Amino acid sequence: MKTLRRALATLELVLIVPAALFMTALFVRNLQPQQYEPAHPAQRIVAWYAARTHLGLWLFLIGFPLAVLVIGCVSLIRSWRADPALRTAAFECSAAIRRHFAVLVVALATSTSAVILAIVALHMITD
Repeated sequence: MKTLRRALATLELVLIVPAALFMTALFVRNLQPQQYEPAHPAQRIVAWYAARTHLGLWLFLIGFPLAVLVIGCVSLIRSWRADPALRTAAFECSAAIRRHFAVLVVALATSTSAVILAIVALHMITD
């Protein structure tokens, strides 16, 4: 059973990489003018996906992520039903989140502010 879970995890990672590459390229190409690195290769990746609608859009951006969603949901439901230790751990984790919710909100807000400041700094540097 452990080998099957590892194989499913590996399969899901392989299937999600093309979509993650495209999404990363969309972000990176907007960091700088497109004649500079790494915006230029990122633009080429986006253009490659756009030129191949059936492969890029339908398979890599819809089909593979949809397969990951279905496989993941089925796997999680099966694991939830078959593993009482998983259910216990999930309930303990949710109880810990409820106990320390305010700290988690502060941590999330702090992390979000750091990301926003980094984006603004990158924007200011590139302009």
